[in-house]
Amino acid sequence: MRIVFLGAGRVATNLSMALRKAGHEIVQVYSRTSESAEALARQVVAEPITQLNRTIADADIYFLAVRDDVIQEVLSQFPHKNVFMVHTAGSVSMDVLKDYTSDFGVFYPLQTFTKKWHSDFTDIPVCIEANTDKNLNLLGNVAEELSNNVHYVDSMQRLYIHVAAVFACNFTNFMFTSAEGILQNHDISFNLLKPLIRETVDKALIHSPSKSQTGPASRGDKQTIEKHLELLSHSRKLQNLYRFVSDSIMEYYDSNKEEEQ
Repeated sequence: MRIVFLGAGRVATNLSMALRKAGHEIVQVYSRTSESAEALARQVVAEPITQLNRTIADADIYFLAVRDDVIQEVLSQFPHKNVFMVHTAGSVSMDVLKDYTSDFGVFYPLQTFTKKWHSDFTDIPVCIEANTDKNLNLLGNVAEELSNNVHYVDSMQRLYIHVAAVFACNFTNFMFTSAEGILQNHDISFNLLKPLIRETVDKALIHSPSKSQTGPASRGDKQTIEKHLELLSHSRKLQNLYRFVSDSIMEYYDSNKEEEQ
């Protein structure tokens, strides 16, 4: 199929490269900046454009892969009606497209992407949705060319998936960032924690995260918690983060113990 990408960021980069590898033609790449458009266009052998009125009118699919807060802006300036437009956002309803085109859907790859790390789509969950059975079948075929892990979900289910992903990925990574900062401030390498991180993730994936929880908060060790809070007295933000998460863990496991009794 002939495909146009509206956006040249992390999702657009990884998805367009995966689609090209699967045999599809990326005809154009749009970005507000020529540098971004040209960088991705070179990789997928497409025409770079920086003006929406230059998009062709006869592509098979238009992938709208921009930040959530600019989707409406791009749609309001898009010149073509009655094209097949899909967005790639996790937290935006499919209905955002219905006033701009007759054929629309969602193609949401559930993964954390970077431009320089090209992800293998084989096992990436791809959540799809479309306004007609015909469009859903088309998206399903495209998704199955890339991934063995395709899911048909509606907009509300996708929103719950997205918020869960923020907890599992974004918040978790920020915890790693906080840990890295604590160690760096005392000339200790973050590498020291890597075996612990791998073991923690492996246990959460093999078993249940809730059954794999360890640490002072899960066992109600308030003496150790207070000692840690004292060590973090240089940073009110870290103290508040540590205290809030510890309180949440203690409350969760205390309530579960009561239910079991």
